[in-house]
Amino acid sequence: MAAQQQSGGFWSGLRAVGRGINMVRLVIINVIFFAILLVILVAAGHGVAEVAPNSVLVLKPDGQLVEQFSIDPVSRALARMSGQDSGQVQVRDLVGVIDAAARDGNIKRILLEPDQLQPGGFAALEEVGAALDRFRKAGKQVYVWSAGMDQGQYLLAAHADRILLDPQGALLITGLSNYRSYYKDLLDKLGVHAHLFRVGQFKSAAEPFIQDAPSPASIEADQYWLGGLWDTWLTEVGKRRGIDANTLRNEINALPQEIRNARGDTAQLALQLHLVDELATPQQVVKLMQKLGTPDDSGNGFRGIDFDGYLPRVQGLAFGKPLVAVVVAEGDIVPGKQNPGTIGGESTSALIRAARNNRNVRAIVLRVNSPGGEVYAAEEIRREVQLAREAGKPVVVSMGDVAASGGYWISMDADRIFAEPDTITGSIGIFGLFFTAEDGLSKLGIHTDGVATAPLAGAFDIRRPLDPDLGAMIQSIIDKGYQDFVGGVARARGKSFADIDAIAQGRVWSGAQALQRGLVDQLGGLSDAIRLAAQDAKLGNNYAISYVEKPMSPFQRFLLNFGDGSAAHILAALGVRLPDFVAQIPKLAPELQLLQHAQAGKPQVYSYCFCTVR
Repeated sequence: MAAQQQSGGFWSGLRAVGRGINMVRLVIINVIFFAILLVILVAAGHGVAEVAPNSVLVLKPDGQLVEQFSIDPVSRALARMSGQDSGQVQVRDLVGVIDAAARDGNIKRILLEPDQLQPGGFAALEEVGAALDRFRKAGKQVYVWSAGMDQGQYLLAAHADRILLDPQGALLITGLSNYRSYYKDLLDKLGVHAHLFRVGQFKSAAEPFIQDAPSPASIEADQYWLGGLWDTWLTEVGKRRGIDANTLRNEINALPQEIRNARGDTAQLALQLHLVDELATPQQVVKLMQKLGTPDDSGNGFRGIDFDGYLPRVQGLAFGKPLVAVVVAEGDIVPGKQNPGTIGGESTSALIRAARNNRNVRAIVLRVNSPGGEVYAAEEIRREVQLAREAGKPVVVSMGDVAASGGYWISMDADRIFAEPDTITGSIGIFGLFFTAEDGLSKLGIHTDGVATAPLAGAFDIRRPLDPDLGAMIQSIIDKGYQDFVGGVARARGKSFADIDAIAQGRVWSGAQALQRGLVDQLGGLSDAIRLAAQDAKLGNNYAISYVEKPMSPFQRFLLNFGDGSAAHILAALGVRLPDFVAQIPKLAPELQLLQHAQAGKPQVYSYCFCTVR
C-alpha cells in the first residue's frame, strides 16, 4: 500500500508540473500575441509616417540592385523585423521613391549614400540615375556622400549636384573586365571529356570546358562590346562632371602612378581630378544638411526621412484606370515553374498570359534582365508575347542590365525593343554541351559494356564514349536551333536571314551597338517603354502601372506589410527586435544552376551568354 501511495504521489506531482509548464506556455503565447496585436493597432493609428516641411530624403540602398525580389516575402519581412536588410533593393522601389519625392513639396533634397549598393550592371543604375535627373529638374538638389565607391556606384553618384567624399575614403575606378576560369586541364586529369556542339563563330559560352584560354574570336568580340560599355561610361560620367571623355580615360589609365604620386591619398586625388566636389566627414555632412535645411528636434541631426519610412507613401493601387502591365523576366531561363529570380518557361509564360487575359490590361511591358538559358523555355515565353500581340495588346520590351542570347530570344517578337546604351544584348547563337567520363572511370578500374536494342539506346550514358552518330545528331539539332533563332529575329526585325546572320554568330553587343545594327529600336529605360506602350494602346496619360507577379498568400502579405510598414518602425523605436537568427527562417534554397536542369537521355539546347562585367 505504501508503494502504491508513493507511486500515485509521483505521478500526481508529475502531472502538476506538466500543468504548470502548459500554463506558463499559454501565458507566454498570449503575451506575445497581445503584444503583436497592440503594435498593429498602434501602427494602424499612426498610419504612414508624416514628412515635415523642408525635409531631406536619405537614401542608403543596401544590397543587390534587382528588378524583382528573389528572396521570399516571409524572409524579407522577418529580416525587417529583426533589424536587418533583406540584401536586395528593387529598382522600381528606388525609382518610385525618388519620383514621389520629386512631387512632394516637403522634400527639398536627397542625400544619397551609395556605398552598400551592389549593381549587377550599368543599365539599372541608369534607371535610378534618370529618376535623380527628374528630381533635380523639379528644382531640388541631390547630394552624395561616400566613404568609398567603385565605378558602378560612382556612375549613379555622377547624377548629383555635389559629390562629397570622406577624407579617409576612396574612389577607385578600374575599368571593365570579363575574365573567366577554364577547366580543360582539370577535366583531362579527371578523365572527363566535354563535347561541345555550337553554331556561331563568337558563341564562346562553353569554351572554358574545351579550352585553356579564350579563342581569338572570343577575345575580339569581348574587346568590342566591353569597349563600347566603357566608352558609354566615360561619356556619361564626363558629361555630368564636365570632363572630356578622353581626358577622363587618360586620367583613369594613369591612376596607378597618380595614386603613388599622391602618396596613397585617393580622396585628395579624387578632389584634384574633379571627380568629387568636397571632402567631408559624416559630422560635416550633418552640419551641411542643417545649414541647407532644418535641424531636427534634438538639434544634433537634420529633418529627414529614410527610404523605408518613405516607401509606404508611394505603394498602392490605382483603381478604375486602364492598366499597362509590367512582367519582369529576370535570371536564367529554365524549364517549368520557377520562383522570382529565375525565369521559368511555364511560370513566366503564365504571367504574360494572365496580362493578356485581363480585360483591364491594355498593353504589356516585358522587362528583361537575363543572360539566357534553355531554348525551349525561351520559346514558350516568346510564343506568349506573340499571342498577346495577336490579341491586340501592344508588347514593348525594356532591356535591363543584360538581355542576351535567350534573353534576346524572348524579346524579339515585341512591337518595340528599348535598351539602355550600356545594356548587354545580342549573343544570338546556340550551343549544347555533353560530358562523358569513360577515361576517368577507366583510371579507377571501372569498365562499361553491354547490349542495346536500338542505336540511341544508352547513347547518353556518360560512362560510354560519345558515339559519332549521336554527335552528328546533336549538331543537327543545334544547327536547326540557330536557323530558328536567326530566322525568327530576321522575321521580327524585317530583315533578311543573311543580314541577321552577319551580326549574330553569338556576338555580344552593347545597347548602343545593337541600336546601330537594328537589333533594338530605341535607347531608353523602363519608364520610356511604359510610356510608349500606353501610347500604342492609345491611353494618353489616363493609365496605371501594374506589375504582374506570382500572388502572395494572405499570410505572406500580412507579414510583408507588417515588416515594411509603420509597425516595424514602432518596434524599432521601442527597442524591440526579433533575434537575428529569425531572419534566416525559412532558409532560401540554393540558386539553381543552368545545367542542373539537364535530363538524362534528352538533348538540352541552350542559348546563354556568360557576359558579365567587373
